[in-house]
Amino acid sequence: MSRETKIEIMDTTLRDGEQTSGVSFLPSEKLQIAKLLLEELRVDRIEVASARVSEGELEGVKKITHWAYEKGFLDRVEVLGFVDTPKSVDWIVDAGAKVMNLLTKGSLNHLTHQLKKTPETHFEEIEEAIRYAQEKGIAVNVYLEDWSNGMRNSREYAMSMIRFLSKLPVKRIMLPDTLGLLCPEEVQVFLEGICREFPDVHFDFHAHNDYDLSVANVLTAVKAGARGLHTTVNGLGERAGNAPLESVVAVIEDFTDFELNIQENKIYRISKLIEQFAGLRIPANKPVVGENVFTQTAGVHADGDNKKNLYFSDLLPERFGRTRKYALGKTSGKANILKNLVELGISLEPDELAKVTQKIIELGDKKERVTTEDLPYIISDVLQNNSIHKDIVIDGYHMVHSKGLKPSVQLRVKIFHEFYEQNASGDGQYDSFMKALKKIYKSLDKELPKLTDFQISIPPGGKTDAFVECVVTWDLGGRIFKTKGLDSDQTIAAMKATEKMLNIIEQIKNNNKTEKKNPYGNEYSPIAW
Repeated sequence: MSRETKIEIMDTTLRDGEQTSGVSFLPSEKLQIAKLLLEELRVDRIEVASARVSEGELEGVKKITHWAYEKGFLDRVEVLGFVDTPKSVDWIVDAGAKVMNLLTKGSLNHLTHQLKKTPETHFEEIEEAIRYAQEKGIAVNVYLEDWSNGMRNSREYAMSMIRFLSKLPVKRIMLPDTLGLLCPEEVQVFLEGICREFPDVHFDFHAHNDYDLSVANVLTAVKAGARGLHTTVNGLGERAGNAPLESVVAVIEDFTDFELNIQENKIYRISKLIEQFAGLRIPANKPVVGENVFTQTAGVHADGDNKKNLYFSDLLPERFGRTRKYALGKTSGKANILKNLVELGISLEPDELAKVTQKIIELGDKKERVTTEDLPYIISDVLQNNSIHKDIVIDGYHMVHSKGLKPSVQLRVKIFHEFYEQNASGDGQYDSFMKALKKIYKSLDKELPKLTDFQISIPPGGKTDAFVECVVTWDLGGRIFKTKGLDSDQTIAAMKATEKMLNIIEQIKNNNKTEKKNPYGNEYSPIAW
């Protein structure tokens, strides 16, 4: 693909993203992320580490380069190096890498006050580093650190640096907005001028998000002539982070004619994995990958979608491996609830729907969070029928938690009219409870769904003596659903959420076999989960 139509994505989650406060990837995690970025997401290049940081960093890079060599990706793995001939180059050679991103000073201010050197001396040392890298078989890209300040306050120096580098064996010149201080108008002026003067040079743009302008600046940069962009998954990075890969991909695809290699439908899955590795929760309202961004809350929006997808845009959730949802709460109208009922396979009469809607609004006014999985219970409560029975009850339990011994649970469960008891020990009280429950279900030849996520939190507005909320995510043969429990004790809250799950799956089985009647004697279609 020609240089005029193709934009390279260089992802630096493993290097710049790891500079996020509190984030440190294990060597094995780095390898898994590298594999996902190159093989699944298909980014063009990845920056995996800084040279000479630690032995652990060296181990991580070696794991990646060994794998990349076997896969033919070695020229797409890059390591940040410094003007310290021969140290960085030798470190990179030892790590098995083949590409160095050489960090130089892009502003006179940095050069004068941090390195305390003249431009002439700096240029000489840069050339020496590049020549030495060549001798060792290392390709070189060059960063101009603090380039944005350089263009603002010492433009002649910044331009002379680019002019100097353009005559050396450098593959790419990389222009970072190191402090995230540029606005789109400045990016346009700076990049257009540089690309006009050096039309044959490949320029990368590296944005930071301190003013929340990184994505806007990236969009402007490619339109002004940049042919490579630096990103991090979930916008990880120092301070406010880097340009988030997920948003950058969306705006380049939708607002330009440039082409990317990225597989959009893999973005969400990789984003969630890196969320776990980094230990940083993705904000619910974060574009593309946030929990709420494809959720319609207002009833009027759901109504418009029902009639002609009036609130759809090109930013469709399916592009990123996600689905559209319709929230339930005090702003929900009948249309929101209808959308959720359709998903569950439930059909209500108009007057029934009105009552259910009112109940959800009442719960929303009390700041109760209503989920799709709560709907059957709300329907049952409002209509006073037997849509869902509490056929299974955690009837009794005795928990022991002692220092130096594994926690244990003695559990009694009532299933319909029969009582079953088991005991078990585990790695925690809830783990012990689940093991005892599994014993009971195994003895009855019953299958439990897989637990895929477990969250404990104090509900909004709660205090230290408030209820604890436990939200558990389950996978029942590919059907993902959540249940929640509230209690002052987090283990009991988790058990209540589990009890709710047990009744739901029993209802799934029953409703696949039989039809039920409502209290008024009319035929009532079974719930199809």
